[in-house]
Amino acid sequence: MDIILQPWPWYVCGPLMALIMYALLYSGKTFGMSSNLRTLCSMAGAGKTSNFFKIDWREHQWNLIVVFGAIIGGFIAHFFLSSPTDIDLNPQTVSDLAELGFDKAGKTLLPSELYSWDKVFSLKGMSLLLIGGFLVGFGTRYAGGCTSGHAITGLSSLQLPSLIAVIGFFIGGLIMIHILFPLIF
Repeated sequence: MDIILQPWPWYVCGPLMALIMYALLYSGKTFGMSSNLRTLCSMAGAGKTSNFFKIDWREHQWNLIVVFGAIIGGFIAHFFLSSPTDIDLNPQTVSDLAELGFDKAGKTLLPSELYSWDKVFSLKGMSLLLIGGFLVGFGTRYAGGCTSGHAITGLSSLQLPSLIAVIGFFIGGLIMIHILFPLIF
């Protein structure tokens, strides 16, 4: 049982992802999480008000299994396949996070300074969620897909726009964590 609680090594997960991507590409399908939001909005009738949502959602409903699988898989992994242990963070990272006000850095997977209900329902928390949600939605639409779609499907099918998008995602992440994050917290 203890081996199940350990993270799977890259040499197991990588080939499994490659097999899934090969099957998707072979069947003419693409993988991405943001496309599921479009499918759900189309199912709910958003195509009546926006041409973007005028799609045949039945052709895309297979991808909703990915969303439900991610939710169910996350639940199973957290409640049944995890053992509560400290996270092995670099001591310099722990020190840097402590300077930003994160007292339990490395002790929990999600810091309570960000992910407690008190923080979420504060003015700052709601503002961050709304602004962040808008930026993610805008960026996803502008880039023609999300990080998972571009990084997994786009790169595996050797699409140059996906390579450019993934480089942009990394640059944006670096700007966020090194410049904006210290200003916000």
